[in-house]
Amino acid sequence: MSDNPVRVGLLGCGNVGAELVKLLTRDAELIYAQTGERFEIASIAVRSLDRERPTWVDKALLTDDAFSVVADPEVDIVVEVMGGIAPTRELIEKALVNGKSVVTANKALLASASAELTQLARSVDRDIFFEAAVAGGIPLIRSLRVSLAGERVRRVAGIVNGTTNFILSSMTEKGSSYEEALALATELGYAEADPSADVEGEDARAKAAILATVAFGRLVRSQDVYREGITGISAEDIDFAKRHGYVIKLLALCESGQDASGRDRIAVRVHPALVPDDHPLALVRDSFNAVFVTGDAVGELMFYGRGAGGLPTASAVLGDVIDAAHNLRYGVTERQLEREVASIVPVEEMQNPFYIAIDVNDQPGVLATVAQVFGANMVSIRSMEQTGFDDQAKLVFITHPAPESSVAKTLDELRSLPAVRRVAGSIRVFDPS
Repeated sequence: MSDNPVRVGLLGCGNVGAELVKLLTRDAELIYAQTGERFEIASIAVRSLDRERPTWVDKALLTDDAFSVVADPEVDIVVEVMGGIAPTRELIEKALVNGKSVVTANKALLASASAELTQLARSVDRDIFFEAAVAGGIPLIRSLRVSLAGERVRRVAGIVNGTTNFILSSMTEKGSSYEEALALATELGYAEADPSADVEGEDARAKAAILATVAFGRLVRSQDVYREGITGISAEDIDFAKRHGYVIKLLALCESGQDASGRDRIAVRVHPALVPDDHPLALVRDSFNAVFVTGDAVGELMFYGRGAGGLPTASAVLGDVIDAAHNLRYGVTERQLEREVASIVPVEEMQNPFYIAIDVNDQPGVLATVAQVFGANMVSIRSMEQTGFDDQAKLVFITHPAPESSVAKTLDELRSLPAVRRVAGSIRVFDPS
């Protein structure tokens, strides 16, 4: 144990930053007893010095000059919880070059520049940790990076965005419309004033790229991840799912396999899915996250907990700060690997069962015509339901697994039929196997 404190510089003091300050000060003796490390907050960079801060944040430590924090020779570890790409990336790079280890919760930056930042950290013999970037307080990244480092992981699948899970839970359990559920999420602080990154799937997309990179040992970036959000989910979709034993969730799915020639390939996607209501993911409510990891040796593991919020995320950041301090004290670093770029499976080649709902004119021969389009494109129908009459009807199909390209062609041809008024819904069905 050492009484010489490790000095920490913070970039950002919002919900996560303020809670980290609380943990480092309130629990200082507990941290020392468990880890042998003492910490001292050297400075805190904020955008506004005038903004009201929690009482436990020492205003004397605040500065609006973030570059002074990363240049301070007295700072040992820089913690970045300010978010964004610019100037955040430059600040992290300068911190590393100046001999500081870095802890970040910035999923968007990592999903776009993890290879470059990792390479820089390795070149200057410093660490960059990012446990809090995915799934908040759930120790998912550390488990994949350390405990499962020798495991052949085949699949990582789950709910990694608390905002969308809250919205879909509200629609399912309370009968709320999408707009009502989003308004409630905003009121409770789960959704930002601009919720587009969450509801359009961009947040989950960045997290999926990070998870795939760590789990499979190949570099996956955000642009490699197919993405669909939840803005098109209707009350009718929710109702059909409930009546037929499903719950709709926004899932991140990362899978590793081989093509016919034996080449390793990775399929990564984010989209809504009908999840069987007896699967544990269907029971994940409100803003919680849950992720299943499937490996050859360990089988299936489930990680569950709060995926967002200031305190859970700060807890994950603190774990990284402690690891970084330990490495600095003993002159070692974590594995910083130069990863090969992943070979990505195009979405057109992926296969899924689908839920497809179409509004049609209720007239003789419509069902046969529609079924012919499915058959012509080799999309096999598993079940069909018709609702509504009086010249208008809704046909709802569940298909067997089919290539995405075949389903896309089927939908295009259905839209061109005179009797089809619109394709009302198209959602993938999650296959737990």
